[in-house]
Amino acid sequence: MTETALPQDDALKFEDWAGEMGARWLANLRGFESTIAPVGEALLARAAYCPGERVLDIGFGGGATSLAIAQAVNPGGEVIGIDISADLVTATTHRAALAGITNARFICADAAMVTLDDGPCDRLFSRFGSMFFQDPVGAFTNLRSLIRHSGRIDLAVWGPPLQNPWMLEGMAVARRHVDMPAPIPRAPGPFAFEDVDYLREVLAASGFEQLDISVAQGLLPVGGPSATAEDAQAFVCNALAFGQILQDCPEAVQAAATSELTKLYAKHFRPGEGVMMGYTAWLVSAVA
Repeated sequence: MTETALPQDDALKFEDWAGEMGARWLANLRGFESTIAPVGEALLARAAYCPGERVLDIGFGGGATSLAIAQAVNPGGEVIGIDISADLVTATTHRAALAGITNARFICADAAMVTLDDGPCDRLFSRFGSMFFQDPVGAFTNLRSLIRHSGRIDLAVWGPPLQNPWMLEGMAVARRHVDMPAPIPRAPGPFAFEDVDYLREVLAASGFEQLDISVAQGLLPVGGPSATAEDAQAFVCNALAFGQILQDCPEAVQAAATSELTKLYAKHFRPGEGVMMGYTAWLVSAVA
């Protein structure tokens, strides 16, 4: 095995959602959205939006959830998408226009500081857009001020790493080739809210009540339902943080790691379904 050391600052740069991470999501939009679609669909079903509601979608990514919500709240409703990536705001605004959706608008802003000039929203929604908050209590406190009293929030966040082999097993391969810093519990990142007790503390400290958490579990298609093992390997190396870290390594290290990743995903490949691996997410609702 070849092991390459990676300074911690270099590892952390891959979570820059305002810059590189947002651009990477956009470049791999189809793979991202189709991979996490099962969770987004479960969260939308749980939220059960109605015509006329005004919804704030935090960290909307490529806009799939925003556009689905816009259709659900029409007529009379509206979606306001907030994302820290200017690239994603521009692309999603164009996507909505192409789809003929006129009741959705998108703002480039930090959730911890964003304000609305036209009054509070009825609901708040976020599919994996809240785990990267640098100051979770500050961000959720600000978001609470943007929805009406007794307004509901619906969030999806990843459960523990051990219950998310679709990410963990790929990370384990990368760690056999690159010396990456150990994750810090509760730090901003994909698993910031793996501990539901911590999540409860954050939301309670932000002024939310009546917290309800359910579990979404199953299999998701890594890279999308049409991805082969080679496609899944290319997706994680181009789109996920640990894959990007590998791309900064010497060619011999990259070749060894990508070969091992392809073998891993081949074990989980199902013809007609894709590379199917397990996931666990928390579906969270609370009242302002």
